[in-house]
Amino acid sequence: MNSLMFAPAYELARMIRDRTVSSIEVVDAYLTQISNYNSTLNAICTLDADHALQCAKQADEALSNSENWGILHGVPITIKDTFETAGLRTTAGSESLKDYIPQDDATIVSRLRAAGAIILGKTNPGDLAGGYQGLNDVFPRVNNPWNLDYTPGGTSSGGAAAIAAGLSPLDICSDFGGSIRQPAHFCGIYV
Repeated sequence: MNSLMFAPAYELARMIRDRTVSSIEVVDAYLTQISNYNSTLNAICTLDADHALQCAKQADEALSNSENWGILHGVPITIKDTFETAGLRTTAGSESLKDYIPQDDATIVSRLRAAGAIILGKTNPGDLAGGYQGLNDVFPRVNNPWNLDYTPGGTSSGGAAAIAAGLSPLDICSDFGGSIRQPAHFCGIYV
């Protein structure tokens, strides 16, 4: 299972397509990792486990019928909580949006779904995508997976912590002033 947690998304896509592993196995492995570590990291702020498992089952059935959804067929991903996800809470880390459930996906989210990706959940952002600590008034502070006393930095802190801890193989973030770059550096996931 550990090899799945740190495999690149493109490798997971190939393994699922080649039926080396099922989408259900991959999603279940990530959900187990999330269950084991997210309570101390607070990287994922909204989890959509049941829907992700349902989509994984559909992805496996589609492959059995020679149907390919796209380049990310059956690969679980996470989305920074600043991008709208239809039917799934999107807060942007702001108290004013804590109960907001969009009716439509952001463009990047709809494109990822069209490519076959399965959304596991949303990652904890800085308040309205601002600040250098990744703090907000809706969710607990995100902790750096290498040292829980340290910040993962930036507004994409939840995404960086999730990737570094193997809670997600791919997270969609945004960057205006170091929001991705700083957390990638602090969490050791830059190349």
